[in-house]
Amino acid sequence: MFGWLLGRRGRNAFDLTDWMSFGFLGLGVILMLGPVLWLVLSSFKTEAGLQEYPPKFLPLAPIEVQVDGYDQPLQMFTVTSGEHAGRELAQVRRIGLNAQMVDPANPSERLNVAIGDREPLREFGIASENYSGVFERFNFMLYFWNSTFITVVATVLTVLFNSMAAFALAKYKFTGRNAVFVLIIATLMIPPTITLVPLFLVISEMGMVNSHWGVIWPAIATPTGVFLLRQYMLTIPDDLLDAARMDNASEWKVYWKIVLPLSAPALAVLIIFSVMWRWNEFLWPLIVLNRSEVFTLQLALNSFQGELQTNWSSLLAMTVLTLLPITIVFAFLQKYITQGIAQSGVK
Repeated sequence: MFGWLLGRRGRNAFDLTDWMSFGFLGLGVILMLGPVLWLVLSSFKTEAGLQEYPPKFLPLAPIEVQVDGYDQPLQMFTVTSGEHAGRELAQVRRIGLNAQMVDPANPSERLNVAIGDREPLREFGIASENYSGVFERFNFMLYFWNSTFITVVATVLTVLFNSMAAFALAKYKFTGRNAVFVLIIATLMIPPTITLVPLFLVISEMGMVNSHWGVIWPAIATPTGVFLLRQYMLTIPDDLLDAARMDNASEWKVYWKIVLPLSAPALAVLIIFSVMWRWNEFLWPLIVLNRSEVFTLQLALNSFQGELQTNWSSLLAMTVLTLLPITIVFAFLQKYITQGIAQSGVK
C-alpha cells in the first residue's frame, strides 16, 4: 500500500540519492507543516502556558490539588535544590523571589522556597475553553457568515466574468484582440496598493462603504483568471463550436453548454484560487468595512489584539477555526490545481 512512499533506487539497500531525497522531503514537510502543527497545539494551551519560556511544544497544564484548609486548588511544584530538594509541594503564595509552600500531606507547616529552586508539575491537558470562549465572547458565526458570503459570491462572479472575457479573447477574431489581451496581462505589473485610493473613491461614491458588495465588486475581474481560462479555451477545437452554431445554437448556448463544461479543469483551478484569495483577503476589507457587524473573519482576528493586552489563547483558537475551512477546500481540490494548470498550457 505504501510502496510508492518507501520506494528507493537501491535494490537491496538505500542508495545515497535515497537518503538525500528522503532528507529533502522530510525537511520540506517539517518546514511547511511544523508551524501549522505548532499553531494547532498552541491553541489548546492555557494563557499561562503560552507565556512560558522556553516554550513547550505540547499543551501542558499545571497540576493542581485540593489542600485541606484552602478554598481554591493549589499548584504543585517539584523542589529541585535546597533543603527541601526532591519534595513535591503546593504553592500557597509568591512573595518576591520566594514562595510559601505546603506539603499536601501536612498542610499546617508552611515552607519558604526560592522560586529558582522549583519547577512546576505539569500534565498533558487540552484547554478546550479556548474554543468555547470564542463562541461565548465573540459572534463567531456572524463573522463566518460574512466571510462565506463574500467568498462564495465573489468566486461565482469571478468565474462568470473571467470565463466570458476568456471566451471572447480565445474564440472571437476582432481587431485589437491581442492588444486587449496584452493590456489585461499588463495590469499584473501594477501593485495593488496603487489602486486602493481610486477604488475607495469609486466605492464611496457608489455608497458601498461598510457593505459586502464593496468588497466583492473590485475583486471579480482578475487578469490571472482571464489568462488561465483563455489558454485552456484555445485548446477547444473551433470546429466543435462551428458545428453547434450550424445547429442554430446561440452564442450564449455555445458558451454555457459547450465551452464551460469543456473548461472544467481550468475552472476548478480558478475556483480554488478565488476561494483562497477572497477568504484570506485582509487589506481591502479593512479599508471598506468599519462596522463590526460586517467584519470578515480576518478583520475579527485583528480586533482580538488589544492596545495593552492580547488574549493569545482565544486569538490562536480563532485562527485555527479561520484556517480550517480553507484547509479542507484545498485538501480535497488541490489535485485539480496541477491538472488544470498542466492542461492550460501554463509553463
